[in-house]
Amino acid sequence: MYEEERGSFGSRLGFILVSAGCAIGIGNVWKFPYVTGANGGAVFVLFYLLFLILMGIPVMTMEFAVGRASGQSVVRGYEKLEKKGHKWHIHGWFCMLGCYLLMMYYTTVSGWMVDYFFKFASGQFKNVDTEAVGDVFGNMLADPMEMGIFMVITVVFGFMVLSLGVENGLERVNKVMMIGLLALIIILAIHSLTLDGAIEGVKFYLLPDWNRAMEVGLGKVISAAMNQAFFTLSLGIGALEIFGSYMSKDHTLTGEAIRICALDTFVAIIAGLIIFPACFSYNVETNQGPALIFITLPKVFLNMSYGRIWGTLFFIFMTFASFSTVTAVFENLVAFITDNFGWSRGKSILVNAIFILVASIPCVLGYNIWSDLHIIGARDVLDSEDFIVSNILLPGGSLIFLLFCVTKYGWGFDNYLKETNTGDGVKMPGALKYYFKFVLPILIAFILIQGLIA
Repeated sequence: MYEEERGSFGSRLGFILVSAGCAIGIGNVWKFPYVTGANGGAVFVLFYLLFLILMGIPVMTMEFAVGRASGQSVVRGYEKLEKKGHKWHIHGWFCMLGCYLLMMYYTTVSGWMVDYFFKFASGQFKNVDTEAVGDVFGNMLADPMEMGIFMVITVVFGFMVLSLGVENGLERVNKVMMIGLLALIIILAIHSLTLDGAIEGVKFYLLPDWNRAMEVGLGKVISAAMNQAFFTLSLGIGALEIFGSYMSKDHTLTGEAIRICALDTFVAIIAGLIIFPACFSYNVETNQGPALIFITLPKVFLNMSYGRIWGTLFFIFMTFASFSTVTAVFENLVAFITDNFGWSRGKSILVNAIFILVASIPCVLGYNIWSDLHIIGARDVLDSEDFIVSNILLPGGSLIFLLFCVTKYGWGFDNYLKETNTGDGVKMPGALKYYFKFVLPILIAFILIQGLIA
């Protein structure tokens, strides 16, 4: 009975788009451009692509392999594959902690995207002076009711999608959103490239300038590229493992991981082609950090012809990017509860929805009523939750997935390789065994240690 209720993807395209949707999120279209800008442009992009191949694709295949070989969500997946008496499955509970923590703040940030879409679409920016754009963002953060409403819309709509099932809800809605996202991003990029002075932004973004990278510090650029390549794919907390459990054995995991990474990277690269030409065209600094999306770009849109339309389209795109991640991680939470506690899908959706609604409130209040609350050092609520997920659970979890898949104490490299190479498509070379066992753990440990020190 439960196997029927649990569901599966109706098509290979659905699996790829939903998995890519989980990876494609705010990190691609918000963090990637401003980190690129702060780290000298094109040289950063080159190293980002290199580390995506060296680190991102291998670890992604490992999450998928655990899911597909076991046919279960992460805790049950570990239990099915681990040797008798071993405790790798404990990591599965930390994966779920990571997914819950991620949604406790990601739903709020996703709500910001919906809020800004509404503001542009309804013409609220029409009478805003360019210098007052920052006040719009500040006023939103200061208003717990405004932020709370858009957070609730995100959570409720996300779980409503899942209530329709994996194929009819998650897969169908994400297909529409991802195709819409890809169409919007191309339209926006073409428009940015037609602006006066856009070519200077393209040069900054895509023509490597080693002198500029040296000014930033080559070590800093490489380190930032390694971090971005790793974190953009949401690896290490089982967010992708669940989709492995819904996969068929028809295609190799390496081939599917390459396609998902390529789609994820395409969106990140094209997002830069929207932002950098526009910034250079309107003489806006590219190293504005997190404010780039909510303060810098609205200033650009206000100066454009038909800026209301372009701003609306941009924040529809941002909403799709963030919401695809929200629904994908929500699915992980729902499957986790049904797998581990034997609840029906409907009951799991209801309980998770109520929990996420309540658990997201501290992040909403962290910018206003609880603005004096600092959990980890000087970090506010959102930054503290993000620190735990991004700096500890993602790299630490990826290291555990890696060791489980390649060492004799876990599932073992031969079992991992057999599962990864089952089906048609690109095969993972067995010759990479020693790279996976001795080099890749050091790279991931470097990210973990660096994140803790930072």
